[in-house]
Amino acid sequence: MFVAWRDLRHARGRFVLIAAVVALITLLVGFLAGLTGGLAAQNVSAVLGLPGSRLVLQQPSSGQPSFSESTVNADTVAAWRATGGVDGVVPIGIVQGRAQGVETSSAATGTPVGVALFGLPHDAPRSAVSDLAPARDDQVGLSAGAAEDLGVSAGGHVTITGSTYRVASVGVDAWYSHTPVVAMTPNAWAAADQRLGGDGEATVLAVRGDPDWDAAADRTHTAADAPLLSLGALETFKSEVGSLALMIAMLFGVSALVVGAFFTVWTMQRAGDVAVLKALGASTGSLVRDALGQALVVLVTGIGVGMLAVVGLGALAGGALPFLLSPLTTLVPALAMAVLGLAGAAVALRTVTATDPLTALGSNR
Repeated sequence: MFVAWRDLRHARGRFVLIAAVVALITLLVGFLAGLTGGLAAQNVSAVLGLPGSRLVLQQPSSGQPSFSESTVNADTVAAWRATGGVDGVVPIGIVQGRAQGVETSSAATGTPVGVALFGLPHDAPRSAVSDLAPARDDQVGLSAGAAEDLGVSAGGHVTITGSTYRVASVGVDAWYSHTPVVAMTPNAWAAADQRLGGDGEATVLAVRGDPDWDAAADRTHTAADAPLLSLGALETFKSEVGSLALMIAMLFGVSALVVGAFFTVWTMQRAGDVAVLKALGASTGSLVRDALGQALVVLVTGIGVGMLAVVGLGALAGGALPFLLSPLTTLVPALAMAVLGLAGAAVALRTVTATDPLTALGSNR
């Protein structure tokens, strides 16, 4: 690392510049990753919080299953409950509507808010969403986001599709397609769905157990997927996350190209130093470690500064934007940046490994 440390000391400006570029790219990648995670959570957290090992949707005659179009009738529910290996089936209704907070049981106040109405029984297996389910038809359970948007708390009242409900509880944050969740009993949900133009039938089944999933799905003309895999049935999730993921991937590629280009030029400029070291007996391996060590110092510095900025800005933006700070949105992008940066620097090492001392020192002149 002698040559590397000497370069870092005597050419601070150049290395500060490339470290600043790496920091800015890290900031962009980290912020986009946090925004992607936050948007994804506001899109699918309720789906991932349903009480089942598999989610069963209606299989259309053509195309893929969709939460917005799926309806599961009573015969299908009965068929799944009769399937061998199934331990439990919870029919869940999902529809998007509007709710409004009220001061009393008869006077509506505030602005109507878009919400996701989830209908499921109070005795369903415990999960983030089922814990919101009320015990009575004239009650609802609000997610934290719904309570905040509606301006009500436990014991308050809300109106949904013209009917008034008492808020039985306020639970954790749960979102569906960027709307906060309001939980209702199956009967109350069916009535609300019919007032909104639906048929009152369940949207999805949360199934527990270990049956022959493919055979049961074929027999009932449904699709049974793990909650994570069923996210593809949310149209907005695929388009939204896909676009942001493409931007992140492009920034990763830019990072590798920028770092690789910088160290390619830098390695060519110090070809004389490399030649002298090789003439004195330095091995190719030691010179490669020297160059990669130098790149690693620059990358760690730039990525560290960029991640500190991501954490700081993410904490500030969390109240106004759907921003998620977690190891998945900070440590993983930082590690990917380091690996891709080192890969870009490694491409520049051909000059080191292929340098002939006499040629590099100008013996051909």
